[in-house]
Amino acid sequence: MAAHVSTTPLTDSAPLRSAAPTANIPARPGPRWRSVVSRVATAVVMTLVGVVFVYPLVWLVSASLKPRSQVFDNAIIPAVWAPENYVEVWQEMALLQWLTNSLVVGFAAAAAVTISSALVAFGFAYFRFPGRQVLFGLVLATMMLPAAVTLIPTYVIWNELGLATSQVPLWAGNLFGSAFYIFLLRQFFKGLPRDLFEAARIDGCGFFSLFWRIAVPLSKPALLIAFIFEFQASWTDLLKPLVYLRDPELFTLPRGLKAVLDQFGQGGERQWEIVLAANVVATLPMLLLFVVAGRYFVRGISLTGSKE
Repeated sequence: MAAHVSTTPLTDSAPLRSAAPTANIPARPGPRWRSVVSRVATAVVMTLVGVVFVYPLVWLVSASLKPRSQVFDNAIIPAVWAPENYVEVWQEMALLQWLTNSLVVGFAAAAAVTISSALVAFGFAYFRFPGRQVLFGLVLATMMLPAAVTLIPTYVIWNELGLATSQVPLWAGNLFGSAFYIFLLRQFFKGLPRDLFEAARIDGCGFFSLFWRIAVPLSKPALLIAFIFEFQASWTDLLKPLVYLRDPELFTLPRGLKAVLDQFGQGGERQWEIVLAANVVATLPMLLLFVVAGRYFVRGISLTGSKE
């Protein structure tokens, strides 16, 4: 007698054996609520930290719009508004001249250090020569020297050149590069594809053309970071202007604010509303610079920091 063979196909549609009934167990809370709590806590902490950092600027603007008797009352919204403080600032001092001087010196210092540091950084990143690492280590070792150590020898050099009372020492030293920016730009240049440079060399491109036509266009975010950092450092620098500048017509903004503090502050007429209004005017250009170049600033930091 022939054996019975099942003709039921082996597919997912075949009847399955019923599973044993399970008890109705309540669902455990998933990770979603933890994520919501974490986001809320992060937002609260970030808000508090933001308030701590923003409060001094808000207080500064508020105090600069108060009359002299209410400057230090710590009220965010002035009880009596005194916008004439800003009019008096422009009348009592050469603020426009100091702003112009700071812009010229800051742009010259930032451009000089960006170009010179980029050239040196490209050399360290592209060329292979004996002692390259040792030489690069010596460049980085100069970062360990405090600025005060080289202040007097540098002044003697500029004095011998007859430029010790001009604005030239405030920016001309940047023509020799900066160890920090050399390191920063070298890390970025090392991340560029070397095959691109080799192909350009085969096509007859010179070394300077490699730098100017290939490396610079591909490294704009890093170069912009170096420019902004140095511009900000020059804008807020007080030590060099105190050492070199004597003529009020040549004062940069920090040096001018020091003169304002001496005249209207603790050692002078105690017109603190004038001092604070002048500080607001000095702060606005940096705020505008960050607003305009903020996204390039953040992008440049992230790209530069990601290079091995």
